[in-house]
Amino acid sequence: MNPTASVNTAAYANASDVVRNLSLVRDEVSGAIAKIDPQQLVRVAEEILDARRVFVAAAGRSGLVLRMAAMRLMHLGLTVHIAGETTTPAITSGDLLLVASGSGTTFGVVKSAETATKVEARVAAFTTNPDSPLAGLADSLVVVPAAQKTDHGSSVTRQYSGSLFEQALFLATEAIFQSLWDNDPQPAEELWLRHANLE
Repeated sequence: MNPTASVNTAAYANASDVVRNLSLVRDEVSGAIAKIDPQQLVRVAEEILDARRVFVAAAGRSGLVLRMAAMRLMHLGLTVHIAGETTTPAITSGDLLLVASGSGTTFGVVKSAETATKVEARVAAFTTNPDSPLAGLADSLVVVPAAQKTDHGSSVTRQYSGSLFEQALFLATEAIFQSLWDNDPQPAEELWLRHANLE
């Protein structure tokens, strides 16, 4: 704990706070994912299957969610790379870039999408903003009805700074993985053989 930080003993949560906020998060996430167009998710799933390789790029907490999605796609046996890793090769035609940015304006993410477009790779994007630069670069787009992280007065969510987008993004990518696996003959035991063993 930072010794210079002031401690507000009234700020500690109690059980009723936790129960109330579990309900808040559950209800907001349920509402958001119910409004995602399932055909948009189907299109991303098709892009993933059609791609020679899948690259993922996002920043912050959205980046953590896409890393989890990349792991699941790897478990299916797909070739997946995380943008920015030292062993990630160049993206080229025939590849897919999977990106996420709540605002659709995150500089590094938009730049990655521009690079992918220039080399004729496909771009699949998740964002809250269908009019954003990122959305304009996407070959397939999933619009997540959540507030942007700087929209602190939003009527869409009471949660802090992009949380609803990131939560819905996680569930959307899990639904894509589960749908791909539902139509794949590999049993769980076979997927598990690809799980990291150098942990």
